[in-house]
Amino acid sequence: MEPLSLLPHDAARALAGVIFDLDDTVLDHGALTEAAYRALFRLREAGLTLIACTGRPAGWGEVILRQWPLDAAIAENGAVALVREAAAPVAGAEHRGGPPKGASAGRIVALDGLDREVRRARRAELVALADDMVRRFPAAALADDNDQRVTDVTIDIGEHRRVPSGDVARMRADLRARGVRTLLSSVHLHLTRDPSDKATGVVRLLSERFGEDPTRARYRYAFVGDSGNDGVAFAAFAWTFGVANVRAHLGKLSVPPRFVASHPMGRGFAEIAGRIAALRGNGPEP
Repeated sequence: MEPLSLLPHDAARALAGVIFDLDDTVLDHGALTEAAYRALFRLREAGLTLIACTGRPAGWGEVILRQWPLDAAIAENGAVALVREAAAPVAGAEHRGGPPKGASAGRIVALDGLDREVRRARRAELVALADDMVRRFPAAALADDNDQRVTDVTIDIGEHRRVPSGDVARMRADLRARGVRTLLSSVHLHLTRDPSDKATGVVRLLSERFGEDPTRARYRYAFVGDSGNDGVAFAAFAWTFGVANVRAHLGKLSVPPRFVASHPMGRGFAEIAGRIAALRGNGPEP
């Protein structure tokens, strides 16, 4: 890993966009700071496409796509994408001072490759398995964001509870024996039968909705993350960044981020955004 000061000028100028994780990357323990929010606008002003990529539910993706300066959101570890459709023209709007409030934003749609009924049946099976896990391991509980999820089910192991690592390991082994994939973040154990991950989910979206060549996209878009759950994206993209708290997770990363900020979480994200924007000619570094 190298300090941000070594990011080449030409590399920053050649970027088409920035992809970033949410928890402990942009968010500080779930909260969005003013510095991180301003950093998003600065990246947008520097001409970059912005895509959030998170293990959080599709419901979160829809909300942040409505409220943040984003072009798309990838949720549930790559399994579902949220995009904004172009708003339909409003008849007579030119005579009433423009479209009604919010109409220009367009409708948010979720892109999921499975038929709705198949998805519901698959998720019901995962809910039953998660219920069995929390019954057998009382330190755990179903996460409080499950009602906003589409493709996976999550068990709270570190957000509002502290589940022993041994219990987490035993749950994962049991679930694997039942043919269920598990993904581990700093706060949740995810149960899924989808093969997607953050990198494939992003590249698929960039190809299908943004017209990017899948191979070139890995060089034209940078990724910012913080933990082992971002490992596949750190390995997939050529230009990768970690906020300072990524150092605590290096043992779980086969490929670490290429550059690391000196600050953690939202301050680190703002530091990374400031460096990229400054090299693109969009003001001084913060």
